[in-house]
Amino acid sequence: MWMVFAALAAGLLVFACDVALLCKKRTAGAVIHALLRDCIVTNLAALAVAQFVLRIENVFLPAQHGPYYPLKYLALALGCGFVLLFAKGLADGVLYYASCAPKKRARTWALRLVCTLLFALGAAAGVARWGKETFGEITPDQMLINMISPVEGTASDIMNTLFFGPVFQTVLLTAIFCLFAYSDRVLYWKAAPETTRKLFPAAARKVVSVVLALAMLAGGVAFGVEKFQLQKLYTAYMDESPYIEEHFADPETVKMTFPEQKRNLIHIYLESVENTYLSKELGGDMEENLMPELTELAKEGYSFSSRGEGKFGGPLWTTGGSWSVAAMVNMGFGLPMKVPMDGNSYGSPGNFLPGATALGDILHAQGYNQSVMFGADADFGGLSFYFQSHGDFSVLDYDYMREIGKLPQDYYVWWGYEDSKLFEFAKEELTRLASQDKPFHFVMETANTHFPDGYLEPGAPTPYESQYANVIAHSSYQVEQFVRWIQQQPFYENTTIVLIGDHLSMDKNFFQNTTPGYQRTTFNLILNPAPNVRDVPTERLYNRQWSNFDMFPTLLTSIGVEIEGDRLGLGADLFSGTPTLFEADGVDEVNSVLEQRSNFYNNHFLIK
Repeated sequence: MWMVFAALAAGLLVFACDVALLCKKRTAGAVIHALLRDCIVTNLAALAVAQFVLRIENVFLPAQHGPYYPLKYLALALGCGFVLLFAKGLADGVLYYASCAPKKRARTWALRLVCTLLFALGAAAGVARWGKETFGEITPDQMLINMISPVEGTASDIMNTLFFGPVFQTVLLTAIFCLFAYSDRVLYWKAAPETTRKLFPAAARKVVSVVLALAMLAGGVAFGVEKFQLQKLYTAYMDESPYIEEHFADPETVKMTFPEQKRNLIHIYLESVENTYLSKELGGDMEENLMPELTELAKEGYSFSSRGEGKFGGPLWTTGGSWSVAAMVNMGFGLPMKVPMDGNSYGSPGNFLPGATALGDILHAQGYNQSVMFGADADFGGLSFYFQSHGDFSVLDYDYMREIGKLPQDYYVWWGYEDSKLFEFAKEELTRLASQDKPFHFVMETANTHFPDGYLEPGAPTPYESQYANVIAHSSYQVEQFVRWIQQQPFYENTTIVLIGDHLSMDKNFFQNTTPGYQRTTFNLILNPAPNVRDVPTERLYNRQWSNFDMFPTLLTSIGVEIEGDRLGLGADLFSGTPTLFEADGVDEVNSVLEQRSNFYNNHFLIK
């Protein structure tokens, strides 16, 4: 009902202005025609802008948009109506422009430049909307870290949405503003056949330009703060917490005992692979299980669940761990990936957490050969610097495969090359590593299931309407086939395989119909762990509150390493009975204090 009143009010107000200012004839027929035209066209234009420009879903259902939606619609409709009236006035000759050179031209141009800059900064806040629509619940720490980290190898699909989204919108809006602010023409109104009035003098244009620029800047800042929770960046810089220092188990001082025969470790990061893709009876949120191969494979290993017995669940969301590089830091160091201070960064040689000890450092000291493989450019996010400086890994990425002739120089698919090639290259590298006289640690990350919509390889089955669902299903098959190949190799008997989703998927559209209150978690599975941890009690596998930090010590115990105190970094060994930080202090409390600045983190891990 309120929407009807808002639509009617907008049409009547536009009609009143039309009759008072622009109508040359005020006969009964002309007035009725203007009334119908203004009411209908104004609201049609407003609805079109709401749906196709602002992309507001269900524009006809105000109950879904809050109590102030009718007022917002009224403002939008009035704006559309007055724009249409202005165009009508120009077309009918009731309004017209004439040149008028400004006085004090230097001062005028300075004001215009300042206003343009302020307007453009405000308009650029559209990147916040793009970020939310593209990445989902992107956090301020992720946004800032990615802004100052290398972006080589980013998928062209994502870059296209950036340039044709917020960048184009910013340029377009600023160009329209400039057409208004930089014009030296004055608007005149023919109030009567013999009467012409200056409707919009140069002084008024300056005032309106300043108001528009300040309004756009203020609105953009407020929008960005709300969408990206930028107040948390204030917390990251200003509020200090000793929590990390008080709960950090230093790998340099904790006693670790390796077995006499050291086990190999294969760690496979599954891009954006969640338990959500499973059927509801398995702990997922789909009517049909999209990953039957992985759930069947899980019967042969150990999966730590946040849900009850028989249902899949995984690590809970962690501050400083909601994207690929950060998740690898969580599992590799047992630490969050925090905003760098004092000029430190993650994107230069020897400068990726140089003071911290990673899993790769520990295994390198034990004589392991180590390789990491990506189907993308490993410089993205500083990953090459991470693995080279923490364990002397051989980095086998997209660029490397081109250099050695495995790929044509002009080959580029998705983020570099597709997963089918990744698994074939991985088989070759594992065969090489197994032929050496040292234990090995092999890390790889899949990519086909990355957003947006994933990469559907040619020839992949398409049983579902959704491309992303088809990509997920095919990825499950590919991973299972790769694991089966490993299990057939002579080295498998002394090898542990860890499969884990790196983070929750950022493909926002795919989760629009997720059951309210459903807790999304990533898939995890440990196959063929060391004999001393295989008799883990059932209660340690289910109803657990844990994070990716806990994978740091768990990866080591899975290959038979005994850790004094069962804790390493901020993580607890999940095979042991030691409570995780989430279990001891609560998920919300831990994430809250991890948002705060840690002088210990800055002084011990970001510098050496």
